[in-house]
Amino acid sequence: MSYIENLFGLNSKVAIVTGGTGVLGSAMCKSLAKAGASVVIVGRRKEAADQLAKEIIRTGGNAFGVSADVLNKEQLTSAKNIILDKVGKIDILINGAGGNLPGAVVTPDKTIFDLNIDDFKSVVDLNLTGSLLPTQIFGEALVANKQGVIINISSMTAIRPLTRVLGYGAAKAAISNFTQWLAVEMAKKFGEGIRVNAIAPGFFLTEQNRNLLTNADGSLTERGQLIIRGTPFNRFGEPDELCGTLLWLCSDASKFVSGIVVPVDGAFSAYGGV
Repeated sequence: MSYIENLFGLNSKVAIVTGGTGVLGSAMCKSLAKAGASVVIVGRRKEAADQLAKEIIRTGGNAFGVSADVLNKEQLTSAKNIILDKVGKIDILINGAGGNLPGAVVTPDKTIFDLNIDDFKSVVDLNLTGSLLPTQIFGEALVANKQGVIINISSMTAIRPLTRVLGYGAAKAAISNFTQWLAVEMAKKFGEGIRVNAIAPGFFLTEQNRNLLTNADGSLTERGQLIIRGTPFNRFGEPDELCGTLLWLCSDASKFVSGIVVPVDGAFSAYGGV
């Protein structure tokens, strides 16, 4: 094995990915498998997880799906037991589950006073509690081995608050804070073997935002145009472009790195517009 393969490789590692069947999550699952990890795709739709696992296996990787809702402690505990019975350990947790709801968005024709507070709470719950609960359940296995990696998914709106997405932005800002807090908590109480970091993706076309950023003919909406103008790379990201950062943070290449939020954004977060 070469120096680079040894430094960045994930051979013999077991990686759990929540929200792994989405556009970005699927790319991360495939990348982890190519790096040598056994990938466990955890989601509510086991059929979709199983389908992705079959695709990974066809290309020479190792993966399987497990059903669990990231907001259901009993289901997560059951999933953990299934995983440990099948592969014996957990080395990496990617908290990729998240999302938004229309009622937690303040559109241009509305104001904050029109915000649906129940949708706001649901969005915060899914993105924040949906990362906290899996960390509590699966993180115990990392601590038991005295080593492991937790990767949370933050957002550009945690770094530069964006119009409209109040609920999602608040939740992702909390994710960034939680990442830093947890990195210190783990190091202080369980040692340097447990590292916690986050990735803040820039703008990638997904099923959730495609209608917001592009028209039916593929042209950009007004918001899509604003985002591209604010991105020095002058384009949206490709899902695979998250994977180098992911593998770095999951591997020994980042052995002294914990408590950071890494933007992968085509310099969006660095650009002041002039």
